Amino acid sequence: MTTSNTPRSDLQASADVGGPDRSTERQAPHVELGLHTFGDVTESPDGTRRLSQPEVLRNVLAEARLADSVGVDVFGVGEHHRPDYAISAPDVVLSAIGAVTERMKLISAVTVLSSDDPVRVYQRFATIDGLTGGRAEVSLGRGSFIESYPLFGYDLSDYETLFEEKAELFTALRSEGPVTWSGATRSGLKAQRVFPTTDHEFGLPTWVAVGGTPASVVRAARLGAGLELAIIGGAPGRFAPLVELYHKALREFGQEGPRRIAVHSHGFVAETDQQARDTFYPSWADSMEKLGAERGWGTGRPGRDQFDQEVEHGSLYVGSPETVAAKIVKTVRLLGASRFGMKYGNGSLAHEHMMQAVELYGAKVRPLVLEALRQ
Repeated sequence: MTTSNTPRSDLQASADVGGPDRSTERQAPHVELGLHTFGDVTESPDGTRRLSQPEVLRNVLAEARLADSVGVDVFGVGEHHRPDYAISAPDVVLSAIGAVTERMKLISAVTVLSSDDPVRVYQRFATIDGLTGGRAEVSLGRGSFIESYPLFGYDLSDYETLFEEKAELFTALRSEGPVTWSGATRSGLKAQRVFPTTDHEFGLPTWVAVGGTPASVVRAARLGAGLELAIIGGAPGRFAPLVELYHKALREFGQEGPRRIAVHSHGFVAETDQQARDTFYPSWADSMEKLGAERGWGTGRPGRDQFDQEVEHGSLYVGSPETVAAKIVKTVRLLGASRFGMKYGNGSLAHEHMMQAVELYGAKVRPLVLEALRQ
């Protein structure tokens, strides 16, 4: 595999924080508060009807419009190819969201690059970026599910090679100049450019999403991308060594300048802690039970005690605005993050509950977090 014209610089420096400071607790001068959705196929408020996927897509649009109006900084849309999620084309959904919003950044959460084509991904997100006045970003990952691989004709035995090569090519495309590349996963390029270009100095703002594998963290640093930590279980503090590894790798690869660190976790906001837990637990438990059965965990439906333990000591951000804000602040300071993205829906959780959570997150959680970080 060969590439040329690979950019060394990352996202626009004005938005970057989280440099090589290796203190135990880091405080970001500015943090972006985002919301993420996978378009979970939900139920009606009374639980009597499962919504259709077209209904879910329209609800996501309404949730995004509300998020923009209450001050949320970033809205992320995930990619899945299975019946319990309605979003398989995040770029199309983000384009629709861009047309009805004014200020939020729009990001994939994530784009499964391994089963897509880097050139087309870049073109699609560069198009969104142009249409929205520079609000598009892309988060690249291998996906937590594997349905896209057979769907698009890829062999899972090539799992590592697919992402490694395609991430290299995507990084080269961010130069927005002539690119020469060759590899085993697609046809090569010879001094070819990709259009449309963007108005960003260093091409599309790009992140690499990782679930906790050190090799993936090193790859993100080598590519000069932001690091997005998917923390979906256990204490957030266990990711601190990966943050240190990222900063060390950046220095070793000569990727000078600050790089951003983002956190992606699940959560839900309601007026009180009790209301939030009571509302969120049933859908969370259903999802965990289903996922456990699919992956052979054999643990059955998690009990309320396990859920409460994860809320209090793990990576579930569930509670009142004050409770959720305090936990976000603690995580941001611990990991030196410049962005926190909360997946606000889960399984069958009704759209009406998610709309309330979106409003509280933007109107109350976000100001509380920013105020705490200024102190």
